[in-house]
Amino acid sequence: MASISEPARQTPIVHETDVLVVGSGPGGLAAALAAARAGVDVTLLERFGCFGGNITVVGVEGFAWYRHEQTVEAGGLGWEFEQRAKAEGAAVPESQSLSYELDSEGFKLVADKLVLEAGIHPMLHRAFVAPIMEGRRVTGVIVESKAGREAILAKRVIDATGDADVAHRAGAPMKSTPREELQAASVMFHLAGVNKAAFLDGIRENPSTYASWSSGEWQIETTGKEDEMYSPYLGKPFDQARAEGLIPADLDTIAGTWGAVHDSGELTYMNLVHLSGVDGTDPDSLTAFEIEGRRQAMLAIDALRAYTPGCEGVRLRNFGMSIGIRDTRKIDAVYNMTETDVREQGRFEDSIGIYPEFIDGYGILILPTTGRYMQVPFRSMVPKGVENLLVVGRSTGGDKVAHAATRNMACCAVSGQGAGIAAALSVKAGAPMERPDLTAVQAELTGQDVRWQ
Repeated sequence: MASISEPARQTPIVHETDVLVVGSGPGGLAAALAAARAGVDVTLLERFGCFGGNITVVGVEGFAWYRHEQTVEAGGLGWEFEQRAKAEGAAVPESQSLSYELDSEGFKLVADKLVLEAGIHPMLHRAFVAPIMEGRRVTGVIVESKAGREAILAKRVIDATGDADVAHRAGAPMKSTPREELQAASVMFHLAGVNKAAFLDGIRENPSTYASWSSGEWQIETTGKEDEMYSPYLGKPFDQARAEGLIPADLDTIAGTWGAVHDSGELTYMNLVHLSGVDGTDPDSLTAFEIEGRRQAMLAIDALRAYTPGCEGVRLRNFGMSIGIRDTRKIDAVYNMTETDVREQGRFEDSIGIYPEFIDGYGILILPTTGRYMQVPFRSMVPKGVENLLVVGRSTGGDKVAHAATRNMACCAVSGQGAGIAAALSVKAGAPMERPDLTAVQAELTGQDVRWQ
C-alpha cells in the first residue's frame, strides 16, 4: 500500500485526570460513574454528541428484556439506568419481560444528568486515535476533533470503545471471530402512524413465541422452556411479502421483534434488519452496510403497511445514528470466559458482579427464568501485553458463546462498574490497576449496591 510521510508535530496536552474512560456506552458510562462515586477525578470521552452508546446512538432500547419473575441480577448502575429513566419519563414497560424499555432520546438527558451530578468531566465530539504509551504502559490518549489533535493524560485508562480500540492500538493481543461467522449487525428504526388498537388486536390473533424465531435461515437453540413463551416477533408479514414479490426472495433475514407501541402511534425499537458479514472495524464495510440496512428497513416498512393490521398508514420516524454492531474484536485476557462459564453458572474468586443466565447470539437463546446466574471475573477485563488499561463491555475476553452473554448491555454495565471501582481504588492506593485489592473492590461494589456473589 502506498503511503505518505507526515511531519513531526507537537500535540498539546489539553486535560489530565485520575481515570479516563474512552467510550460512553453502558460499560463506559457505568465505569465513569462508579469511579467518580468512589472518589476520584474522572473524564468521560465520547466521539458522538451524546452519552449512552448503543442505547442512544443505535436505538437499542431493550436494556433488560431478559427479565422474568425468577431472574437474579447484579443491580448496581444497570438497574439505576432503568429506574432513573423510568422516574424521568424516559422509559415504558417492555413488551416481553418485567423490565422497562429505555427511550433512546430521553436517555440522552438521563445520561447527561448522571454525568454532571457525579462531577465527571465530559468530553464529547472527540474521537480516540492513538494511545499514549510509556513502554507497555498506557498513560493517556490522543484524540482528534474540530479543535484538531489533542492529548489527554490519565493515571488510569479504561477502554469502553466496544471494539477494544485502545487495547488494539496499544499492542494487546486480540481474538477475532472470522468475518463470515460474526453475529449479524442491525439497523434500528422507529415508526409513527400506527393504529395501536388494531396492531395489538392483530398480535393477539396471531401470537408469536420464541419458537417462532426458528424460521428461514435462522435455527435457534433453546433449553425448551423458552419455546412457548410469548415473543413480540414479526415474521409472517415478511414471509408474505417475499411470496408476493414485495421483498426480494433472497432477503430472507428480514424479520424480528418490536419493542413498544405507544398511544401516540409510535412503534419503537424495530429490530427487523439483520446484516451478515459486517466488519465493524472497517469503515468501508460500515459504509456499505449502513446504506444497505436503510434500504432493507424501507422494504420492511412496505411489508408492514401491506400485511400488518394497524400499520397501513405507518411511516418512518427515525433511524439510529449508527448501525448496531454486536461483534468485533475481543481481547486475549488474563482469563477468557468460556461457554461452560455462561451455561453452567461460572464462579470466580475475583468476581466483580453477576449476570443472569441469558445467552443471545450465535443461534442460541436462553432466558433466565430459573434463578441461575454466572459471575463476571475481573481478569476477563485485563488485556495481556499492556499495562494500566482495563477493557469493558462487549470486547472483554471470552469465546463465542461467552460473548453471546457478556455482549449484552446490562452485562456491559456490570463489567464497567467493576472496572471503574478497581481503577479508582488503585489510584487511591497507588497500586497497579490490573492487580487490585479485590477485597476492597468487592466491598466498594457492595457499597454501590452491586451483587457480586
